[in-house]
Amino acid sequence: MKISLDWLRTLIPTDKSAAEIGALLTGSGLEVEGIEELESIPGGLRGVVIGEVLTCQKHPDADKLSLTTVDVGDGTPRQIVCGAPNVTAGQKVVVALDGATLYPSQGEPFKIKKSKIRGAASEGMICAEDEIGLGTSHAGIMVLDTPLPNGTPAAEYFGLGSDSVFEIGLTPNRADAASHFGVARELRALLRQPCHLPEIGHFHAPATAKRNIRVEIQDETGSQRYAGLLLDNVKIGPSPEWLQRRLRSIGLSPINNVVDVTNFVLHELGQPLHAFDADQIPGGKIVVKRATEGEKFVTLDGAERTLRAADLVIAGAAGEPLALAGVFGGKTSGVSDATTRVFLESAYFAPAAVRRTAQTHQLKTDASFRFERGTDPHMVPIALKRAALLLQEIAGATIAAPIVDVYPTPIAHTLVRLRLPRVEMLVGQYIAPERIRQILTDLDILISEESEDGHEWILAVPPHKVDVTREADIIEEILRIYGYNHVALRPHNSASFLAKFPNPDPEVLRQNIARLLSGQGYSEIITNSLTNSQYFEKEGQPADELVRVLNYNSADLNVLRPSVLHSGLEILRHNINRRQRDLKLYEFGKTYQRDADGKYQEKNKLAIFLTGNATAETWQHKSEKSNFHDLAAAVQQVLAALGHPAPAPQPVQHPYLAGGLALLAHNQVVAQLGAVAAGVLKRLDVSQPVWYAELDWDWLVRKYKNALAARELPKFPEVRRDLSLVVDRSVTFEQLRQIAVRAERKLLQTVTVFDVYEGDNLGEGKKSYSVSFILQDPTQTLTDQAIDAAMQRLIGQFEKQAGAVIRR
Repeated sequence: MKISLDWLRTLIPTDKSAAEIGALLTGSGLEVEGIEELESIPGGLRGVVIGEVLTCQKHPDADKLSLTTVDVGDGTPRQIVCGAPNVTAGQKVVVALDGATLYPSQGEPFKIKKSKIRGAASEGMICAEDEIGLGTSHAGIMVLDTPLPNGTPAAEYFGLGSDSVFEIGLTPNRADAASHFGVARELRALLRQPCHLPEIGHFHAPATAKRNIRVEIQDETGSQRYAGLLLDNVKIGPSPEWLQRRLRSIGLSPINNVVDVTNFVLHELGQPLHAFDADQIPGGKIVVKRATEGEKFVTLDGAERTLRAADLVIAGAAGEPLALAGVFGGKTSGVSDATTRVFLESAYFAPAAVRRTAQTHQLKTDASFRFERGTDPHMVPIALKRAALLLQEIAGATIAAPIVDVYPTPIAHTLVRLRLPRVEMLVGQYIAPERIRQILTDLDILISEESEDGHEWILAVPPHKVDVTREADIIEEILRIYGYNHVALRPHNSASFLAKFPNPDPEVLRQNIARLLSGQGYSEIITNSLTNSQYFEKEGQPADELVRVLNYNSADLNVLRPSVLHSGLEILRHNINRRQRDLKLYEFGKTYQRDADGKYQEKNKLAIFLTGNATAETWQHKSEKSNFHDLAAAVQQVLAALGHPAPAPQPVQHPYLAGGLALLAHNQVVAQLGAVAAGVLKRLDVSQPVWYAELDWDWLVRKYKNALAARELPKFPEVRRDLSLVVDRSVTFEQLRQIAVRAERKLLQTVTVFDVYEGDNLGEGKKSYSVSFILQDPTQTLTDQAIDAAMQRLIGQFEKQAGAVIRR
C-alpha cells in the first residue's frame, strides 16, 4: 500500500521527516518497506534560482553571444555568456548555478560548470524552458514577471514540490490503516497531536426531490448499510492537475474526473465508492440482493461471468445485476463520456460476502481489498459528502436529491473487558493507568465503565478496529503505541538449544559465494516469490505446471514463480528507467512448480544478471558492452569455488533464452546461461540486452567438494603447439577438446581456440579451428621427440574421430 507524505500532511500537519515518520509507523506495526522520493520534474530544479540581468553587452569575439552580469541573490554577481536573442538588462530570469544538473525535455542530463566561451568566463547558464524540462520551446530564455527576490529557488516560483511515498506492508488485520486517514489516525496516537477529516461542513442537499433513486436491501447479512446520492449536470472530463498528481503519487493512472474522485476518496478515507450512470439504473431503484444461480453478467472489463447464488449483487428494480457488490461494476451501468446524471454508492458490505465473490470470479480490486478486511460503517456518509463536494468543484455537479441512507441495524461498538494488572503481566512492564487511558483515547477506544477499585475497565471499541475483539487485542494496541522498544529486557533473559549443524552448512556456502560475486562487482537483490502468471502463460508455460495463489491480493501477484528470471528483470527495468543502465546483480531465490503427478516442487536457484557496460569509460580505454564471456566467467568461478572447476558445456534450448548453453557436472545440468530472449525483454519492458544465468543451488550444495589440493609449481618449461583443423560445420570446439583430453592425458595441460574461419575456399559445410595446445611434463624437460609423438597422437585422433583435415 502506498501512502503519500504530502497527502498525509493535509490530514495531520507535522514537520516530521519521512524517515522519522517511517520509523514511527514501522515501530507500531505498519511496516514501512521503502520510501520513494517523487519529484514533479527530474532533478527538482535543484541549483536553479531566480536571477536578475544587471548588464548585457555583445560578446567581443562572437556576434550571436551576449556577455551579461546576473544577480543571483548572494551579493556576488555572476558573469554569464548567453546565446539567447531576447536577453537584455533588467530581466528576471531563470539561472542554473555552477554544479546544477539540468534535465532537458529532450536529450541527456548535463551538469553546469564554470567555463570559458570564446575567451570569456561564464559562471552559470540563463535557461530556456526546454533546458530545464518545463516545456519544449527553445526560442529564447524564460523572462519572468515576479516580485520574488533574487536567489529564490526556481522550484518555489514554479510551484514544484517533492513528495515522499511510503510503501507499507499492510497485514490483513490492519484494515483500519488502509487509507491516508487511517495512517493519520495511527500517527495521532504516536505523535499525540490531532488529525482531522477533510472539510465537509458546507455540504448541502435539498430536503426533497421529485425523482430520486430508491434503495432496498433484501439481504441484510450481506449489506448492513447502503447509502447513495444523486448528482445532476455532471460534466465528464479530465481531472485537474492536483488530483492527477495525487493519484499518480500512489501509482494510479487518472481516468476521468468522476472515476478519479471515487479513487481519491477511497485512498483518502478508506471507504470504497462506486459511480453509476443514473439513467442506466432500471426503474430508478437499487436492490441489494443475492444473485440468481447461473445468470449471466458482463463486468466493466467486458468479460461475461456466470453468477452463483452466493454472490451479492447490486441490481435494478427488476432484479437485473448492475454490479458485483464491493468488487466490480457492470459494463452497462458504468459512467461514460455521455453521462450527465451520476448516482454515487457508498456502502458497508460484509467481508465474507465480498471475499467469496472476489474469490469465485478471480477479481481483486482496491475496493474488494478493503471490504474483505472490513471497512468503517461510520465512514459511509462522510465519504459520500466528500466525493460530492469534489465533483461540484471539478465536474460542475449539482446535488439533486437528499442522501439515501438505508441502515436497518446500526453496527454497535464492541465491548471488551480490560484488567489493568493483566496489562502488566502480558507486557512484562508496568504502564501507568493515565498513559493507558491516553493511548486508548487516541485510538478512539472509549472507556464506558470502570470498577470501584479502578483495576477493571469496560471498553467500547469502534467498528473500524476490526481486529480488536479481546482483552489480548486491547493490550497489543496499548503496547504498539507505548512502543516495543520501551519495554526493558530482563537481566537474566537467556536461551539455549542443541541442534545438528549440517555439513556443509548451506548458509555458509551462500555467504561465501555472495562474497565471491560481490567482489566481482555484483550486487545482491531479493525479490518477491509471487509474480504475474501472464509472464509464463504468454511464453508457453503449461498452465498445470504453475503454482497458483487461490486468494491473491493482486492479479500481478497470483502465482509462485517457476523462474527467478522475471522477478530480476523487474528490478533491472526499475533501475534502467532511472538511468542506472550498467548492472551486475545476483539473487539466491526459490522457484516453484507442479510436476506431472501434481506434486509441488520447491527449488533453490542462484540467478546472475548482467546488462549494460562491463567497464566504465576512462581516459585509458573506452567502455565495453557486457558479453556472454563476462557472464560465463562469473559462473565458472562460482562452480570452481563449489568444487566443480571443469563443467562440460552443451547447447540447450531454454524457453526464456535466445540460444543458451548448459553446463554439466557428472551428467547433471548445474547451470544454464545465455542472452534473454527479445520477446521476454519486450514483455517486461526492459529496453536493453540482458545476459542471464541460473544455477541449480540445491544440487551444488548437495555435491559440494571442499577438497583443497596444493601442489608445487612445475620446474620444467611448458611448450605450445598450434594446429589448424578443417572439420564439418556441425563439429563443436568442445568435441575437439574432449578428443584431445582423451588422446593425450599425460602431457596435455590446456586446449584453447584462438580463431574460427569459414569461407568458400574451405568447401561447402566446412569450417576451420585454429587451436593451441600447451604441453608440459612436471618431471623433466620435454624433448622434440616426445612433443612430436604427442602431437601425432592428437592429429591421428582428430582425423579418426572428427574427420579433421590438418591445414599445413
